[in-house]
Amino acid sequence: MTSTDEKWLEKKISRRNMLKITGASAAGAAVFASGMGPVAKAFGFDIFEDDLTAANKISFYGKHQSGIVTEAPAHVYFASLNVLVQSQSELQELFKLWTPLAVRLMNGEQLEELSHGGFTPPKDTGEAKGLDAANLTLTFGAGPSLFDNNKLGLSSKRPDELKDLPHFPKDQIEEKYAGGDLCIQACADDPQVAFHAVRNLVRAASGKVSLKWTQTGFTSTPKAKNKKETPRNLFAFKDGTVNPSPKSASDMKEVVWVQPNDSKSWMVNGSYLVVRRIQMHLETWDRTSLQGQEATFGRHRDSGAPIGSKKEFDEVDLDAKDDSGNPHIPANSHMALARKVKDRIMRRGFSYSSGLIDDTGAYDAGLLFISFQKNPDQFINIQNALGRADKLNEYITHRGSGVFACFPGIQKGSYIGEKLFNIL
Repeated sequence: MTSTDEKWLEKKISRRNMLKITGASAAGAAVFASGMGPVAKAFGFDIFEDDLTAANKISFYGKHQSGIVTEAPAHVYFASLNVLVQSQSELQELFKLWTPLAVRLMNGEQLEELSHGGFTPPKDTGEAKGLDAANLTLTFGAGPSLFDNNKLGLSSKRPDELKDLPHFPKDQIEEKYAGGDLCIQACADDPQVAFHAVRNLVRAASGKVSLKWTQTGFTSTPKAKNKKETPRNLFAFKDGTVNPSPKSASDMKEVVWVQPNDSKSWMVNGSYLVVRRIQMHLETWDRTSLQGQEATFGRHRDSGAPIGSKKEFDEVDLDAKDDSGNPHIPANSHMALARKVKDRIMRRGFSYSSGLIDDTGAYDAGLLFISFQKNPDQFINIQNALGRADKLNEYITHRGSGVFACFPGIQKGSYIGEKLFNIL
């Protein structure tokens, strides 16, 4: 037997002994939900590392959280959560609980069953068994309401910029799709892997959190000559053409990552997530001429090029005119209005369809808009610039909204959000 095998066996035996001592269930849910940090540590849930040999694996540990500038996958499961814990120490225990579980999930592993008697629920719900990591990313964030909870004592650590988004023109935000104390964004190439991750994190934290609202989303990335192209939304227009480049350190520093003195010190290397659930009125859109559709966005539908240009990434010239002297790009088009502000954001949009229809037979479908920025004001300034004049408003309604402070990356030996508790 090798030394590695001996260490594994020793660990396995110690966990079984702990089960006998504590009388814990095979699922381990009661142990983890109880806030018993020492017991969780005794089970060995503080030792898991990124398995870099796993298929389709993205690292959990790093300077920044995954799922922010990571290449966007095909599926998202976004969950907004209510926090039920009654103290700051219990909240810490929640994050300590989630950290090793998140590592295992992003490794594509099952959450280990500690007993095989079959008389208690298994710790892993099992629907992702046989699937690999599917490039799963997990991103955790805290909403403004978390800092309003007096029992948690975090009000002094709330960043000034972390506040509920203002009401924008024509917003029709529904409470069932608004806000949240915490969020988990699970992105993966397989929808079952993303759902499995959130399901098991919430299940392990039973009694500590509850679901407030969730939304699935999907996207497809076309390829031309083996080169990935910009995905399209349900209006068939390319979405994300002007995103900053993750390969550009200056872009990321300027647009996405919180820098020293930008915010509270615990947010350095973190980012702010804005989420909007936007219903797209497909039936109205489908009755609009192609010319009208292109005038709404300010771009050609098929190429993604600015109107009057030929290629998607051609420079935008808002002053360019056609032979009749009219602007190629209408002043009230979505792109023209957005271009009036200098602020940029990192977009990660996903289409959604709930599978439901309303009394008129209209689809409940649209865009789960997610963006990351170093300050929510970047999104707010862009949305205010669009205002009531945006021609796209004729075809969309904003139904859900939220803003969350996404923690900096987690280092080995640390846990999600550690700096929130240790740094002012």
